[in-house]
Amino acid sequence: MEPVRRLWVLVVGAAAGVLLITTSLLMTSVYDVPLLVSYAAATAQCAALPLALRRPWLALVLQLAGVATFAWVQPDSDDMWPLTLPVMVLLVAHIGLIAATRAWRDAVVTWWASILAGILLVLADPRGRLLDDAAGPLVLYATTSVLVVFGAIAWRQRDEARRQLAEAYRDVELEHAQRALVEERNRIARELHDVVAHSMSVIHMQATSAAYRIKDLDPESKAEFGRIAAGTRGALREMRQLLALLRDEDADNELRPMPDLQHLGELADSVRRGGIPVELEVADTELPDTVGLAAYRIVQESLSNVVRHAPGAPTRIRVSVDDGSLVVVVENDLPTEVPRAIEESPAAGHGLVGMRERARLAGGTLQAGPRPEGGYRVEASFPLEEKEEKEDPA
Repeated sequence: MEPVRRLWVLVVGAAAGVLLITTSLLMTSVYDVPLLVSYAAATAQCAALPLALRRPWLALVLQLAGVATFAWVQPDSDDMWPLTLPVMVLLVAHIGLIAATRAWRDAVVTWWASILAGILLVLADPRGRLLDDAAGPLVLYATTSVLVVFGAIAWRQRDEARRQLAEAYRDVELEHAQRALVEERNRIARELHDVVAHSMSVIHMQATSAAYRIKDLDPESKAEFGRIAAGTRGALREMRQLLALLRDEDADNELRPMPDLQHLGELADSVRRGGIPVELEVADTELPDTVGLAAYRIVQESLSNVVRHAPGAPTRIRVSVDDGSLVVVVENDLPTEVPRAIEESPAAGHGLVGMRERARLAGGTLQAGPRPEGGYRVEASFPLEEKEEKEDPA
């Protein structure tokens, strides 16, 4: 509001300067008011206009003082006593300015004060002029000023109604957007529950019952099915937590699946059991939850890509802190087996897109591409020093 108020002051001040010259000259040449008195009274009236934007009651006193000065020095023969047209224009402009910039109660009080001041001015006239002599100008002023006040109040109320209507539209749009978001989250949760969770449950059931369904199953195969069942149970547990998070956006943080770098050993073991030689090197450091989760998911997706596209390829995972940044590197050599298609997909996968998105949301960057000597390399970097500086108020 401050720039708007400054604009009001500039516009009203410029208009007051023009009216000062015009009023003082007209009152001198047309109404025979002495030049010095005319200039002083016009100055009081015109100065009250910009002052009304900040000190309305002091401005009203100054405005009425200018009106009284003009009225008391006007000749007895003047038909427009006590409010000549230039004086009346300035007084009406003052009332309209109050109505346009302040509460309607202030405008009504100011209008009544000007009416009472006009009556008292006539009653206290030092020349003894009668109230009947001033009836015409006072009625003209009362009628004109009340129309200006009502018009200014109506104009301001129209702008206020438009502002409230715009706010109501924004609230409705925000509510619709939030409702659409909730519906989309629920739809995704339903799809995950009906499709992915169901399929995982079937895999878990098959892996658990394999020892009873398949005759003469050797111990190594039983152990493998047990590991498959255990991995499926872990995936289902994370799936349930994810579904709870999707269905309730205000869910507690404890519902969120939050694996971090401490779980990379378990992740590497599961990949080794699938026939992928994995070397793991993880620096011991404390990380924000968002960075730890993003780093874990990037390693998880990178290892999944190795399993799908480079079976048997020796893989190295290195997590280190370098120059105030957490650096995550996953690289693999050429595959030792021919990749077998796990699923048919007509479109390109979203693994790299998802990894880049996770890195970006955690404040980091990700680069991925083939290695010159063969294989593939994924490198993610997350700045740590900047976060620590923001958290440290000193």
